[in-house]
Amino acid sequence: MNGEQIEYQAMVTPDPRELLVFYQRQKHETTHSPRKLEAMIRNTFCFVTARRDGELIGLTRGVTDGVWGRLAECKLDPAYQGPACVTRTDGRIEHDTAGIAREMAVRVIQALRDFGVEQIDVLAYGTEVDFCEELGFKPIPGVVALRLPANAVLPVAEAAPAIPG
Repeated sequence: MNGEQIEYQAMVTPDPRELLVFYQRQKHETTHSPRKLEAMIRNTFCFVTARRDGELIGLTRGVTDGVWGRLAECKLDPAYQGPACVTRTDGRIEHDTAGIAREMAVRVIQALRDFGVEQIDVLAYGTEVDFCEELGFKPIPGVVALRLPANAVLPVAEAAPAIPG
């Protein structure tokens, strides 16, 4: 991949069909619902894409409510992940020796800063933690990431005891 020209585009909304193909190459679960993919595109603040010879090889997204920003996704085609990559699936950014994912992430972070967010968060696991720490992200002491599946049954709240009086 040395000497290859990578073209980066910021704030360009990718074509849903092209994005679907990109995710399918990585066997990513986003491809299960084109309707959800379109909603994700609509609700993303900014995209940065990386292309080689016009082909989408990387994608990074930023989301925000205007105060908090989040580096929501940073995916790189497995063919462009470094030689030490373990999974080569799901577009993980493991061992991005060419710096493509880093360049995309920096551009999203800058777009969020330019928009005026007060802080930027990211969720990372495995070797992605190293990648994010190299960008300047720090672990948040005491914070534990929790997830509730949207289809989970919520517990029934117990009635509060009556207040005498």
